[in-house]
Amino acid sequence: MPGHRTTGFCASAAALVLCAMLAGCGGSGESVGGGKVVLRYTWWGNPDRAERTEQAVALFEKQHPNVRVQTSFSAYEAYKQKLATQAAGGDAPDVMQLDYRQIDQYASGGVLLDLAEQKADLRTGEIDAGLLATGRLHGTQYAIPQGRGTETVVYDVKAWKSSGVPLPGKDWTWSEWADAMRALAKKTGKPGATDPGQSEDCFEVWLRGQGKSLYTKDGGLGFTADDLTRWWTFTDELRRAGVVSPAEQTTQLDGSVENTPLGRGEALADANWDAPSSGYLALIPSGVALAPMPSGEDGTPGQYFKPSMFLGVGANTGHPKEAAQLLDFLINDEQAAKILGATRGIPVNESIRAAIAPQLKDFDRTIADYQASLEGSLKAPPQAPPSGDNALQATFQRDYDQVSYERMSPREAAENYVTEARAELRP
Repeated sequence: MPGHRTTGFCASAAALVLCAMLAGCGGSGESVGGGKVVLRYTWWGNPDRAERTEQAVALFEKQHPNVRVQTSFSAYEAYKQKLATQAAGGDAPDVMQLDYRQIDQYASGGVLLDLAEQKADLRTGEIDAGLLATGRLHGTQYAIPQGRGTETVVYDVKAWKSSGVPLPGKDWTWSEWADAMRALAKKTGKPGATDPGQSEDCFEVWLRGQGKSLYTKDGGLGFTADDLTRWWTFTDELRRAGVVSPAEQTTQLDGSVENTPLGRGEALADANWDAPSSGYLALIPSGVALAPMPSGEDGTPGQYFKPSMFLGVGANTGHPKEAAQLLDFLINDEQAAKILGATRGIPVNESIRAAIAPQLKDFDRTIADYQASLEGSLKAPPQAPPSGDNALQATFQRDYDQVSYERMSPREAAENYVTEARAELRP
């Protein structure tokens, strides 16, 4: 999940070398001999997502023989840095995968195309209106959600069952979650979960469960230093008691599941996004399961169905029509949906989602069943975060590091964060 962030993956070295070679071939939206249009399409992900994406792209090229698609991918942090460099140099890809937190940054920076201009080639009628609106800024549709995801407590099923602690139910509060983590730590001698204090995503879930929000509609902070102090006091007490992972482990988080305490066998549970949680299967062969995120003490849910990622078109593309056709294909083609499965979350096209859900297998089916169990119980997603949130994620983690290493109190760190956040978000 973003922040240990959900979206980071580890690609193989060979694949990354290939990606670098592909990314260096030609400029955005060029045409090649024989009259074919070349589109550059980039994304972040793991090798499984890459393999499925290549299969889907091959099908698109078969259906559109006048188009050739050059693809490249990398792990999330490397992808984020590379895309920022390309965008700054006016060389953004024709089609790019985007995170929720990048929409404002690239739309306001003139990097993304107004997709309303391509509505003849890009259908959006089968996407939930609230979900579609998350890719809109100041009334302009700059990005289309490609998958639907939500946060989850992913856990080692065998280890949890062996502990004798009751498995998570369909709902629980943060207090009940904390009690379960205490019981796991007592029974197993290891932390129950990754310390959620370092994650802005977990804080947002907790905050929404209190009836508040991370940001206001005009892009300001939606919470106070008192709110953040309460959250960090809660998590700090759990860490001090050994109930959640120590600072030495949480400061190693880099966006990959491999470096989480759960992935290393040093904890039994983790807060993550549902789709990337598939990465734990290679590390925990006995299997993992998904439980909902804790709610507020009155039962108010804090999690929401979030676009797991978006697709956008570069404002400077030489072939906006073909780029829009690729977006349309990836979102609205049933065969493409079958190939991609749940590697980017459950499809946002409602008809396709209903059609392929019964056919999903393995962890794709686990994700689909998990999301189905939450239908109708979650609140609408918030608007995309302001562009300053990208920087504030790092600030959030850095300030909590000061708490976890006992260099600052939760109150001192919270006041420091709010001061910096208000400065970062100032228009």
